[in-house]
Amino acid sequence: MIPALGIGPLGASEWKLGGVGSLGSTPGGTGGSAGATGTAGSGSPGSFGNALTNAISSLENTQATATNASEQLATGQLTDPTQAVTAVENAALTMDFASQIRNQIDTAATTLFQTQV
Repeated sequence: MIPALGIGPLGASEWKLGGVGSLGSTPGGTGGSAGATGTAGSGSPGSFGNALTNAISSLENTQATATNASEQLATGQLTDPTQAVTAVENAALTMDFASQIRNQIDTAATTLFQTQV
């Protein structure tokens, strides 16, 4: 993967998203591909683990596309700057959406844990 360009107030490290290689694998396993068996429901196609893995993979692909478009624009390989701007905006909106989803999950978990029975 081409590293993100350090343009603007955010550096490359803020835009880089790590892989999800061990998500859903057994704790003592090799940490192989995502969606490996080991957690409850991780093998079914409609499971939460698979949905999360697919969403994170899609986010990584969007970030990679934006990085690639930015680099092509900077090196002169991309003649239409609107393609790069669109790709970067799409990546930014996707990251914002993922952040909002994470915040909602965090709030829901906190509320659930504070519920007295």
